[in-house]
Amino acid sequence: MSVLPPIPVVLPDGRRYAYVLGPLAELPARMREAGLPAGLCLLVTDAHLAPLYGEALRRGLEAAGWWPRLVTLPAGETSKSPEYLQHIYDAALEAGIDRKTPVIALGGGVVGDLAGYAAATLLRGVPLVQIPTTLIALVDSAIGGKTGINHPAGKNLIGAFHQPHLVYADLETLRTLPEREWFSGLAEVVKHALIADAALFETLDRHWDRVLARDMVLIPGILHRAAQIKIDVVQEDERESGRRAILNFGHTFGHAIEKVAGYGTFTHGEAVAIGMIAALHLSRAVHPGLDIAGAERLVRRIPVSGTLSGFSRSALREAMQADKKKAGSRLRFVVLHRIGEATVAEQVTEETIDAAWEYASQA
Repeated sequence: MSVLPPIPVVLPDGRRYAYVLGPLAELPARMREAGLPAGLCLLVTDAHLAPLYGEALRRGLEAAGWWPRLVTLPAGETSKSPEYLQHIYDAALEAGIDRKTPVIALGGGVVGDLAGYAAATLLRGVPLVQIPTTLIALVDSAIGGKTGINHPAGKNLIGAFHQPHLVYADLETLRTLPEREWFSGLAEVVKHALIADAALFETLDRHWDRVLARDMVLIPGILHRAAQIKIDVVQEDERESGRRAILNFGHTFGHAIEKVAGYGTFTHGEAVAIGMIAALHLSRAVHPGLDIAGAERLVRRIPVSGTLSGFSRSALREAMQADKKKAGSRLRFVVLHRIGEATVAEQVTEETIDAAWEYASQA
């Protein structure tokens, strides 16, 4: 596997951190480079990852002079809740953390979002280290400082922006990722290509069978590029006041699907993949003449375990109204202008939205 250079994340006020791909054994050294001296730390992971990587990482941190307190949560979306946030708070405060104590999030988007929100709010903010172990987290959710938990009214409605001190990913962890989670993560990789990089789209389209098979000769470069796209957007627009909104391509539809189906019925990536089909139809409605055939062909090659057959359109429309990215009473949709270029559309009629839902429901 080739060695890929760290990617610096530089924010407008001079804050900066690094996105690094490397072996987990080198994490303590990378933390020192990030300005985190050895001491007490909170290592948050889930019940699936604790035996795979959590215990070994805890021992490695101890050997490097750290005093890790391991916090293990149930695996799955239901952990992104006030109950398990409180569990992290209790463990952190019982351990006697101070404002220099880092929270280390070892896991996918659920662990990263939940532990990140704990780090944002404990003692009004402590350092955060993201160690993404899923494809979605590696190219998307671990980058950019979004943290939070779910609410019955919608996904990620409670949270904060809290940038990490370091994002450190070991691609070897992807080898133990279940197939469905791998496919789910590919939805975010495809999304990044569609909104910002036509060349990446061509690479994915040409080598899709190798991508599905996790060809680790090809994969590192693709993931490095996908992460760079997210980083470029975050550097320009940290708090989603402008360009960062394009990262939500397919998500307004996707989050509604997750809510109506019940969290866990579809993976996040599966819901986004279906949402991207709807968003492509919407793109063609907003930009008449847009050829969506190539983009749709690739998106439909993402394996999804389920369809929208039988879903209530009214329930889906109602779920969309909880979208936190809307402007006033108007929903904002990310649409493609062409492959590799996305824009935001606000003047979208209900009839057009319904037509997009209908299109996405087709097998």
